Amino acid sequence: MAPAKATTTAKTATTAPKAVKAPAPLGQVTHFYDQIGVAAILLQKGLKVGDKIRIGKNERFVEQDVASMQLEHAAIKAAKKGQEVGLKVLDRVRQGDLVFKA
Repeated sequence: MAPAKATTTAKTATTAPKAVKAPAPLGQVTHFYDQIGVAAILLQKGLKVGDKIRIGKNERFVEQDVASMQLEHAAIKAAKKGQEVGLKVLDRVRQGDLVFKA
């Protein structure tokens, strides 16, 4: 009896599903002043009054509109990358929390 012939099957190339790219953060909380409910945020992108933002990490987020913003205790309408601004926040945030556009 002859040995069985090895058969080869064509392998189909499967592509992995494309990963959903997480949005880049606008900035990061550098300090939270709990007595006055203000977060100091170091910006990595521009931000302006009226923008809707989300602040937090993992499953814990605060979502709100930017009602007002301050730079060195002066009210401003827009801030640029690299500036550290103060924002009144609706709920407690933590140092290191990321800020995203909502």
